[in-house]
Amino acid sequence: MSEPAHTKHYVSTSHNEDAAFTETYGFSGSQGVVTLEGILLRGEAPSSTAVVMMHPASTLQTLPFPGALANTGAHVLCAASRYPKNDTALIMEKVVADMGAWVRFAREELGYEHVVLIGWSGGASLSMLYQAEAVGPSIAHTPAGDPYDLTGAGLIPADGLVAIAAHRGRANTLATWIDPSVTDEADPSNRDASLDLYDPSNQAPYSAEFVETFRAAQLARMSRISNWARDQLAEIKELGGAEVERCFMTQRTMADPRWLDTSLDHNDRRPGWCYLGDPETVNVGPVGLARFSTLRSWLSQWSIDDARADGVPCLARVPQPQLFVENSADDATPRSDLVAMHEASGASDRSYHVIDGANHYYKDQPDCLRDAVRVTTNWLGGHNFL
Repeated sequence: MSEPAHTKHYVSTSHNEDAAFTETYGFSGSQGVVTLEGILLRGEAPSSTAVVMMHPASTLQTLPFPGALANTGAHVLCAASRYPKNDTALIMEKVVADMGAWVRFAREELGYEHVVLIGWSGGASLSMLYQAEAVGPSIAHTPAGDPYDLTGAGLIPADGLVAIAAHRGRANTLATWIDPSVTDEADPSNRDASLDLYDPSNQAPYSAEFVETFRAAQLARMSRISNWARDQLAEIKELGGAEVERCFMTQRTMADPRWLDTSLDHNDRRPGWCYLGDPETVNVGPVGLARFSTLRSWLSQWSIDDARADGVPCLARVPQPQLFVENSADDATPRSDLVAMHEASGASDRSYHVIDGANHYYKDQPDCLRDAVRVTTNWLGGHNFL
């Protein structure tokens, strides 16, 4: 195996923040300072542009794409939020502040003239919310009503955005993945069989009537949980004691008819499969979307009624150049989301490309990875970002 044509550098930055209570474990989350860690993949040649890749709840340096992009000469900063690999207490507005710290670090500490945000999957809607707030700040409170002022955060707009394998947002995604058959949140075995995607009586392909009923039931379950979370917060506030937050579990959150019926939102994906494996297994497993949460986190990142990281309205506020890359066999994000964001964009300079046959992560797909890197570098070069 040849050596990579880039070097890896550990980087870290921090910013002050006084939280009302400790929400992340350890020193960096409890001492009035938020410490962030990342990996800078630096191409062999000097560059005036930092490509920042960030996800709300994951780290991205182990994906095939960042290293392959750095091998072309790009400088790729894989930046983590304060919630790496644990989104239980994640507040999206705080992740926006974290991204702001990284953009400032890239410009002022590392000395890059330009910053381009590449949003992969859930990192795309984060990048879009960040850019919308950097261009026209408007957020002063979290959806739970806690003061959190992004209008005075001094967020620096990026020079361009790239969205790859992107969905509209975590709440929008959960609204199409959550299992509507659950009738009792305290007892997930209590289900409506007519809405159980994995019940033998419900076989793909699905009728339009079934899908419409299923989607409506998904939204109804989402609203029930959001209303319950608001009621719980109101109860805690009324009690007036030391208790300020509660945690809870949401069972069965991975049941999208599109995984079993590929005629729905059709692309080249494998039927009966999703990016995490067998959907029926993941539906009840520990890695399902939104499995563990706090009340505030649910409202900020999962509530379809409250969450702000929705790429469609965010991009309508963003004029900077944009590139959208669709993977034609994506087994996580639907092409309709990427199309909707492209159409909603406020940028006159925007491009859309399709990587034929590509799955969500380019797993075992070196040709697709090369195509995605080529499309991205051509766009970066065409905008003088390389």
